[in-house]
Amino acid sequence: MTVFADHPVLETERLILRPPQATDYSVYAAFMGSPRSAGVSGPVGPDEAWVRFARLLGHRILRGWGVFIVTDRVDGTVLGAIGPHFPAGRPEPEIAWSLWDAAAEGRGIAAEAAIRVLDHVFTDLEWTTAVSYVACDNTRSAALAQRLGARIDPAAVMPDLGVAVDVWRHPNPRSLA
Repeated sequence: MTVFADHPVLETERLILRPPQATDYSVYAAFMGSPRSAGVSGPVGPDEAWVRFARLLGHRILRGWGVFIVTDRVDGTVLGAIGPHFPAGRPEPEIAWSLWDAAAEGRGIAAEAAIRVLDHVFTDLEWTTAVSYVACDNTRSAALAQRLGARIDPAAVMPDLGVAVDVWRHPNPRSLA
């Protein structure tokens, strides 16, 4: 059953970024139960993973857009999630990401997906600004934000996420033209 059939699917050379499906939960729960999920306030058990996964689906329903599931273009393997995220209570829209499959790390997968998502939010969704909230000790995500051209914005309003974060502001290519 495809719940978000009318939502866009984004593509890159190696990846397909599609809306979440119920079958993605098992991969997400395994990631959220592992130490690798520390950068996204994990690890958590299957009950909390279910609640968080349901939030991803609900966000897309309530906003009309949301995080994409990153899959390998060749074999469909679920690699992680990336995309626009703006839950109630956050000061501004963000680009959130996490690679769920350790084998996807170090291959430029997150950067490739993020570049496509940034184009989507600034062009299709017509955002004027976007940030990424990165835990201060998450050096890999900070390196990705920097690789994408984002810079720490010391004037940004800090969200209450339960962990210390840096607010990385992404450049809007439409405002640079």
